[in-house]
Amino acid sequence: MHAEPRPTATPAQALEAMDLFIATAHLGQQEMAQRLGLNVTDLLSFACVLKAGENLLTAGDLAEHAHVTTGAVTGILNRLERGGYVTRVPDPADRRRVRVAAVPDAVARVVALYQPYYDRLDAVFAEYSADEIAVLHDWFSRSTNLSLEYIEELRAKDADGK
Repeated sequence: MHAEPRPTATPAQALEAMDLFIATAHLGQQEMAQRLGLNVTDLLSFACVLKAGENLLTAGDLAEHAHVTTGAVTGILNRLERGGYVTRVPDPADRRRVRVAAVPDAVARVVALYQPYYDRLDAVFAEYSADEIAVLHDWFSRSTNLSLEYIEELRAKDADGK
């Protein structure tokens, strides 16, 4: 696929577009969560469970992936379980520990809600060349890591009382 010529943009314009995208995506996540009867943190946590697939997460794994405390993950799991999104299954390697499995009906509800949106995003991606997709992937990956590092810095400052 040969990409169409793109309009020029300055870093400031790109940052402004990114801020608008993030704000709009946040609103979208709130809308999706509300339609599923969840809050955004619980939806993010369920997404982590889905991403793990057959490699079922422990509560500690989920806390790490969702970037929440281990204390918070207990409430998240309780809400997701009550809502019919996850079940807790014994860990075959350590019967004292449980792992988190997605409930198939819940997966189907989430896919039904998200698939039309993802189809539209796929159509946008189809307008880009493989090289452009690689740049987008690199940018999203690096920006995500930068964001997570900054969040950890802020949390560390809070923990230090600064």
